[in-house]
Parts: sequence; structure tokens; C-alpha cells
Amino acid sequence: MPISDCQVRDPRIRRTRKLLQGALGTLMQTKSFDEISVQDITEVATVNRATFYDHYTDKFALLEAMIAGGFHEFLDERNLRYQTGCPGALSAIIQATCDFLMQAHSRGACDRQTAFEPLMDAAIVTAIRRLLIVGLERGLERGLERGLDRAAQPSTVSPDLIAAAASAAICGGVKQWLSVPDRPPAREFVAQLLELVLPMLNAGFTEESPAAVGAHSHQELPGRAK
Repeated sequence: MPISDCQVRDPRIRRTRKLLQGALGTLMQTKSFDEISVQDITEVATVNRATFYDHYTDKFALLEAMIAGGFHEFLDERNLRYQTGCPGALSAIIQATCDFLMQAHSRGACDRQTAFEPLMDAAIVTAIRRLLIVGLERGLERGLERGLDRAAQPSTVSPDLIAAAASAAICGGVKQWLSVPDRPPAREFVAQLLELVLPMLNAGFTEESPAAVGAHSHQELPGRAK
């Protein structure tokens, strides 16, 4: 399910959204996104237009949700979680982004659909940002559980801003790598991007801060994705 749908527990809502996303995916196999109307989608999904608008504001929102759902499932299948200060976990997230975008480009989805690539970028950045924010906040909580007072922490960049910048850097870096004809092997690229992004995620954290203490137990040598 798309990221925005992950917390939906009502099976009827989940089923309807899955029907709508499946209908759009089916239509995009034979038509360009620009040619597809909401009416086309509802007919294939066997729901009415009012039902469509109960779930999505327009077909662009549906497309973004469909892409986000695919990437979220891709990450979930690999059981990826970010742990503050853990290069191996960050490497795995970067590798997964490489694999997902490579699959999309190999199928020609970004070439055939004019609206596909920008919405894919937005969905991927959002999914990565959520993973990073959870990891950063858990790192902070671990530090606080060790008896550090939040007020004693120096003023730092917020986890939200750090995660937003890092997620955009990961997506942008992977896209740049894919655009290079003679690009280096994925494993080599992942190690290069890791060196750029990991310091960004540690921005503003000092050895005395709760986040730094919480991350300390996860420090390891940068590992390369398989």
C-alpha cells in the first residue's frame, strides 16, 4: 500500500485504493498517462467517480500513491530500517533506491509517461525521509533513555530537516548515477554516496548530544551493499 495508506486499517478502504491503483496500472500499459481520465480509471476499477474522489484528489495523486506504494513495498520486503550512525543500514537504503529506479528505467516507464518521473521522485524522497526520521528520532530516544537531559543538548538542526535534505540527496544522487552512460558499478557508487550522506545525517550532533550517544552503539565501518 502507498505510504499515505499504510496506517489505514479499514479493509474496505484498502481494497478500494488497491482497485484504483491496479486500474491505473493496467491502463498505463496501453495508454499514456495524459490520455487517461478519471472516468477511464473508475470504469476499469468498477467504482463510481464519487468513490474515486473520496480517496484521491485527482489522477496525479493516484499515480503518486501507486508509485509510493510500490517503493514502500520494495523497502518493506528488504526489511529496511535506518539506525542513527549505522553506515550499513544507510548503504542498504541507497542500494534499494538504485535497484528500484533501475527497474523502473529498464521497463521504460519514465520514458513513456511524461508525469511519471517527477511523481516517482517525490514518492521516493518521501519514503526515504520517513525511514530516516524514524531512525533519527529513535537515536535521540536511546540517548535520552541513558539519562541525558534534552535541555542539555546543544541547538541542532531538526531531524525533519536533516531527513529531508538527506533523502533528496539520495534520490538525486541515484538519478545522476543512472544518467551516466559509463557509470561505476552500483556497489562502488553506493559507497561514494554513503560518504556524502552519512555526515549530513550526523549534522549538528555532538558527542554529548542524546542522538550521538544513542547512535554510538551502532557505529561500524561503512559496509558495502551486496
